[in-house]
Amino acid sequence: MKGKVWKYGDNVNTDVIFPGKYTYTLMPPEEMARHALEDLDPEFASKVRPGDVIVAGRNFGCGSSREQAAACLKAAGIQAVIARSFARIYFRNAINLGLPVIQCPEAVEALEKGDEIEVDLQAGEIRSDKGNFRFPPFPESVIGILQAGGLIAFTRQKLREKGII
Repeated sequence: MKGKVWKYGDNVNTDVIFPGKYTYTLMPPEEMARHALEDLDPEFASKVRPGDVIVAGRNFGCGSSREQAAACLKAAGIQAVIARSFARIYFRNAINLGLPVIQCPEAVEALEKGDEIEVDLQAGEIRSDKGNFRFPPFPESVIGILQAGGLIAFTRQKLREKGII
């Protein structure tokens, strides 16, 4: 995976990732993408490109447990979120939706907005002009969920393989 870095600070909460005023509005993924980070970075939705990466500080995804906060970033084309740490529920929601979330404080410290990076999930490595940064590789089961595009797609795939559906 290769992309450009979007950099944010600590405690980016679910209300600024996907504004709370849209929480109970049903909308297709492409519309959700247009509202991603609009209260934190009004330029994000119009300038983000498929393959880009968010790099952030501590406690990314804190706040309410709404999964739209992960879904809107995936719909916007974000290939991964790299942070010092994640709120527990956000981390699980992101994996369930097929959005890789990577804890790597060294990369967060070094990378800046606009840097080009490459992320190798299986090797557990982030490569950039500013250096290479290691993170614990995901277990094969999580890689399977991410490659399938999320937990629901992964489960359907496994059920088809067993002839259940």
